[in-house]
Parts: sequence; C-alpha cells; structure tokens
Amino acid sequence: MRWLVCLCALHAGYASAQVTSQLRTEQTSIELQPLASAPKLVRLALAGEISWRNDAPETPIGSAEVEGKLTKLLWKFNSQASSADAHNVRFVYECANPHLRLVWQWKAPAASGPIEHSTHIENLDTREIWIPLQDSFMFSLAADSNAGLKHFYIDKGAGTPSAIGTHESALPVGYRWSGASSTYAHSSGNQPYEIIPWFAVQNANDSQIGWYIGIEFSGRTRLSLERTSKSLRGAVGLNPEPGPFRTRLKPHDTFDTPTVFIGAYTGGLDGLGNVLRPWVREVLGNPNAWRDPKYPLLVNNSWGSGMQVDETLARRMIRDSAELGLEMFHIDAGWFRGVGDWYPDPKKFPHGLAAVADDAHRHGLRFGIWVDWTQAGLDTQPGALNVHDPKVRDWLVSDLPPDWKPEPFKGQTIDLGVPAAQAYAQREVNRLVHDYHLDMLEHDGYLVAQGCVRRDHPHAPPDPSRMSIAAGNHIVESTNSTDVSYHAVNAYYAIYSNLRRDHPNLLLEICNDGGRMVDFGSAAHGDYFSITDTYDPLSNRRAFYDASHLLPSAMLESYVEKWPTPKIENFRYMLRSGMMGWLTIMLDTTAWNQQQHAAAKAEIKLYKDQLRPLIRDAALYHVTPRPDGIHWDGIEYLDSKRGKGVLYAFRGSSASDNTYVFRLKGLAPQKTYRLHFQDGSAPDRSVTGRDLLGSGLALSLPIPNSSELVFIESATPR
Repeated sequence: MRWLVCLCALHAGYASAQVTSQLRTEQTSIELQPLASAPKLVRLALAGEISWRNDAPETPIGSAEVEGKLTKLLWKFNSQASSADAHNVRFVYECANPHLRLVWQWKAPAASGPIEHSTHIENLDTREIWIPLQDSFMFSLAADSNAGLKHFYIDKGAGTPSAIGTHESALPVGYRWSGASSTYAHSSGNQPYEIIPWFAVQNANDSQIGWYIGIEFSGRTRLSLERTSKSLRGAVGLNPEPGPFRTRLKPHDTFDTPTVFIGAYTGGLDGLGNVLRPWVREVLGNPNAWRDPKYPLLVNNSWGSGMQVDETLARRMIRDSAELGLEMFHIDAGWFRGVGDWYPDPKKFPHGLAAVADDAHRHGLRFGIWVDWTQAGLDTQPGALNVHDPKVRDWLVSDLPPDWKPEPFKGQTIDLGVPAAQAYAQREVNRLVHDYHLDMLEHDGYLVAQGCVRRDHPHAPPDPSRMSIAAGNHIVESTNSTDVSYHAVNAYYAIYSNLRRDHPNLLLEICNDGGRMVDFGSAAHGDYFSITDTYDPLSNRRAFYDASHLLPSAMLESYVEKWPTPKIENFRYMLRSGMMGWLTIMLDTTAWNQQQHAAAKAEIKLYKDQLRPLIRDAALYHVTPRPDGIHWDGIEYLDSKRGKGVLYAFRGSSASDNTYVFRLKGLAPQKTYRLHFQDGSAPDRSVTGRDLLGSGLALSLPIPNSSELVFIESATPR
C-alpha cells in the first residue's frame, strides 16, 4: 500500500477531540489529534523502532489587530470541515470574531521519506486584519535527561565554505541553539554562517537513530532547539527577528506558513541522506529535468574571462566545448548593456545573443546566460530598469543618494512583492528566454528583497526607530524584514512557476553570489544550485560534502576555476573535485595544453558513461571526515540495484601522507566486488564486501593533490 492512514474516527467529521489520525511512510509515522482549541502532534515514530512523544499542542496565534485594536482570538475545532484520507490529514479551526479559519495540514507525498506540514490562516471577515507570527511548527518532544543525544546542522557554502560546515554537537540538558536562513546568507565578521534550513537530533549510542525537520522556503526562516531536563523544545518557521512580526490579511487573503517536513531515520546521517535525497527528487524536483538522461549537464562557463566576454570569445569557447564533449555553453556576467539593462552590448555582441545561442545549438550544445533580473541601474535606453524612473523608484527597497552608482553587475533590488514589479519581472524573464533562445537561465545577486523602507507596499511598514540601511549596498533591516522577504519570495516562486509552465524544458540555476540560496524551497523552483562562490578544489569538495548530506548530488553545481596544475595528476584532481555532482568549467579551455585537453576530454567521457548514472541514482556515503585539503578525503556512490559504484579518492597536500585506508559503506558482506582503478594506482582485483567494509581499501598515490576513481562492480550473481 503506497500510503497508510489510520483514521480512528468512524465518520467524516470528528465528534470528539479524543480521536487521532495517523500518517505513515516507510520510515516515519505520526499521530495527530484535534483538541478543542488547538491541534496536536501526539507522537513521531521511526517505523518499528522508536517513538518520541510530543507533550505540547500547536499554538495558534492568540490575537490579531482589527481596525487598530488588538483583539483576542478564540479558536474552536470545526469537525465538519476537517478531513483525513490516504494522502493527508486536515484539521480546521475557526475564530468567530474576527472571522478567521486556520487549516492545520499534514500529508505524506511519497511512500518513502518525511511527512510535510503547513498551516493556512484565511481571513473570512469583511475587515482587513493584521496577524502576528504563526510558526510553521512547535514541538516539545519528551527526552530522558540521562539520554545521550547529538545535534546536526549544516552551513551553507555561501561566499566560501565555513571551517566546520557539517556540525555535530553534543546536546546536553541546558543546550540552546538557533539557526537562520535567508536569500542573502551574510557570513562576514562575527556573524554565524547561515544554515541550510534543517537540523537533526540523533541518539548518541550506536543505534544511529534520530529525527529531523526542514523548511521548504527560501526567505527569512529560523529553526530553534533547546533541551530541558524533560524535553526537547523548539520552533520552526519564519524568522521572528527583527520583530515584532506582523502581516496584513485583506478580506479573503490567506497567510501560508512555510511548509516543513519531518522524518525519522536510522543509519546515521548517511542513512538519513539516502532517504531524503530521493524524496527531494521525487517530491520537490522538476520531473522534466530528471527525465532528461543528460541531467546533470556538463557546462562551459565564460567567467574565466570575467566581464570581458564577447562574441568572438563565446564562439571560440563554443567550438572547444563541442570538441571536449561538453553539453552547454553558459555566458556569465558581462554580456549586457548595463545593470538593469538586460540587452546585449552591441559592441561585444554585434549580432546579438540569439545568434550565439543558435551557434551553440548548431554545435550540439545548449545555451544559457547569467542575469540579475531584479536589479535596477542608471541606463536610460529603452527597456532598461532605471532607478530614476518614478515607477521604478517606488519599487526599490530604499531611496538612493544622488551620487549612487551600480556595481559592474549589481544594482539596487526591486521589491517583487509589489504586483506591478512582479508583473514587470515576469515579462522580463519571459522575454529573455524567448528572445535569446535560452535553454538555461541563471539568476544571481540579491534577487529577493530582504527589507524595505516603503509604507505603500503589500508588506508591513517598517519601524523608522528600528531601521538600518547598509552603506554601499543599501540593504534594509527593520521590523518588517521577514514580511518583506515572505511576500517577495512568494512572488519569485510564482514568476518561476509561470516561467516553467511557458518554457517546460528550460533549466533554472539558483545562484545568489554563490551558495546563499541552497535550500529546499529553491529545490522546488530551480533545477540546480551554485553551492559556493569559491571555486578552488578544496572549497568545491567542502561545499559538496556538506550539501550532499541533504540534497541530490545532481543538483549541486561546482564551478571549476583556474588553479595551479604543474602535473597532469593535479589537473585531474582539479577537475574531479568539481565532478561529484553538476560540473561547470569556468575557465578558457582553449588555453589548456595538448595533454590537459586530452585528459579533460577523457574525464568528460568518463563522466557521461559511468559517473553521471551514479550521481543521478546511486546512494551516497561520506566515507571520510570533511575535506581539509591536507589529508585524504573521499565520497562513495553505490547503486545496489545495478551492483555498481565508485569511490572518489583525493589525496591532500601533505608530502608524507601517501596512503589511506577507505572503509566503504553500503556493500553486501557476502558478495564479491571487482575493483577497477581508473588511473592504474593499483592492479584491478576482486574483494569481498566484508573485507571492504571491515579492513577497508588501502590506496596509495605518490603525488600530493592527486586523485583516483575506484569503480566497484558486483561479481556475485544476484
């Protein structure tokens, strides 16, 4: 049975608040109860293993502002409007004055993986209502004070990966933690890194059993966790800081909390990831992208030449990309007339971008461009988004000084939450895709407004006494920042949903100055992520190590930039550090010498023939600690159905550390596996799964900053 739901009520409505409903996937089950004035998640359980009792009901908002007065809200369960079926449970509560409806919904969208939850508050009144923050989910899970627990969370790759990246912390009584995520992910100074909006709690013993929760939203969100002597408490949803949060509900408007997902797991973080990644692919991912056997693509990007890209360079790179066997040519920043003026510079591209796209298509390549489509500048040519245009000025998140000038590829953000601004952006992205014959559109920069000074936009007005505007980039921070972000993200999602509807085969790259929008909401509205804005081999492997715990490898893009490669082994190490997921080469390949060109061509063919099927479909195991660039590190893929896998092995910079023993994972102890060493670092041989799991695979490489690919194939008949 694909979905299981236990309905303890005997009729469509609920006559009593004592009934419960249950949803279940292969790993996770939850028990839900509609109390008289609030719903409750009664229990979270790992199927057949362990359960966690939740001691606190959900807390619906307790007040609202109506006609300038604060009004207490009294919620009452509506049994007739509530329902439960094989896919979801929907508890409905209503408040009579003002007339509001709250829908508390849970659903199991797939047979395997976590269960989703969201809350919707609808204004059924005739008056405008201002409501405070409604968390997506609050919990108080019982926890024995003597039980050892671990807490896991993961930093975004952002501008550059953090020193730790994947955090594993003891979770003692008295522990308090809060993690934030947004579309900006500032990580400078003493500010903690923003996280991929997710965390997990695991038993500290050998059982490796735990539970996790994540948020499917790209705006300003927050997850909190604290441990008392009796429980684990926390809240997940929009970020309440800086507060107080408030949002407007006009008659018939609905406020939707960010959807969250919650699940239970066994097998540690890799056990969790090997369930969550396929769930993201099935539930959130774009089916059109995944149906393409060439996904993830191999790409050549022009940014190795920076803003100097022109038609001559582009056509030369297209020819070499085709010769190498790459599959898409991507023009990065520098092609346009000016910031906000997203038309090709006639001096650089005298025949326009469509002619370059058509040339790429003739060479068997797809074509994509970089664009920062919510940024306004100073250009005055037709079609330009000019900050001095009175219409555009009102869309901007802040006023600008008279001497303001845009950066080379970044201007001032417009607030997509304004309907007219959203409509402009929708027309603009459709024009870009249509006029320039695009197969891929990358967005960059601060696409989504994080704060705004305007009082006439749909979001809440700011508090002038608690408002700051950063010098230089004019980013606004005030009490309304989360509401600004909420409206802008929803508008961004609507724009991309419509764009996909009109251009179903278009690929969408998510890039906000690198890995600042690596989150589950982006996974549902884009096709792949730039996971960090630092592109050396170590940074690429670190960012991949972190994000691949949670997100499909095929969605994780590494840009490979020019890096010192005195030996061909160093050259392959550089390429392979970006070849564990989506590979984008970001340098002028025509500058490679003959040996490098031949080696790259061979690696690209190997990726297509053997690596890409594993990146798409195989389980992934983190078989070493996180890369530090000095010691060895590695990632293992294993497709148990096909009986094939690969170990990516990297030797660090240490001159003396020439041998490492990799203890592989996921293999069947009773089976025999054939090992093929791609670079010939050892003779091919057959080894039992028991030996590879126990004694491990000893690998020696004589040159620092080198690599090996060890292919694994089952030699035992099924």
